[in-house]
Amino acid sequence: MIERPRALVTGASRGVGAAVAALLAPTHDVLLGGRDTAELEKVASGLDGARPWPVELTAVTEADVAGIDRLDVLVHSAGVLRVGRVADAPARDWRESMEVNLFAVAELTRLLIPALRAARGHVVVINSGAGQRANAEWGPYAASKFAVRAFADALRLEEHGAGIRVTSVFPGRVDTGMQRSLREIEGGPYEREKYLTAESVARAVMAAVAAPPDAHLTEISVRPTAGNPS
Repeated sequence: MIERPRALVTGASRGVGAAVAALLAPTHDVLLGGRDTAELEKVASGLDGARPWPVELTAVTEADVAGIDRLDVLVHSAGVLRVGRVADAPARDWRESMEVNLFAVAELTRLLIPALRAARGHVVVINSGAGQRANAEWGPYAASKFAVRAFADALRLEEHGAGIRVTSVFPGRVDTGMQRSLREIEGGPYEREKYLTAESVARAVMAAVAAPPDAHLTEISVRPTAGNPS
């Protein structure tokens, strides 16, 4: 029996992470990473070959990844949104943004490097348009996304010889719970028709993962066709 490829998706209980897991599940055995075990079990119940991998990503250890000796795809989709004017944003917002959006990504990847090397695997970082251009009042979030872009760039160069591919995906506004929270902060209407669906972002991830061996999609920008294209 041919062993199926293995994938791990963080933030898999909802939004883009859940959408990515759904598209990977027909061809991969998927570990669903996140903190909410009940929600992860709910997602897993509808996907063949998927199972929960409950973990606190900001405190991940070698024990958490024990037994993962080969990993074909690692998708970092978990993240937090902390925005505010530089004059008003407290240090804790900057620290939490970096802790979740950068440090947790870097540490989990570091722990899984041997498994990724064994499979000549693929790391996908779900970034944001904010990782390409910082807007006013988005300082903490944008800084963390610029930083994780630098992380992905460094990893790509360092692990090229090991056959590991690294892709950064930069979506525009996506119809998710995080987007609803952002619009509440901004005080604007929630215009779902002007946003990307989580599945559209997931399909961009799959385009990178499914690229032939001679192709490496290093960065993908995805913007909604309606509304602001930036």
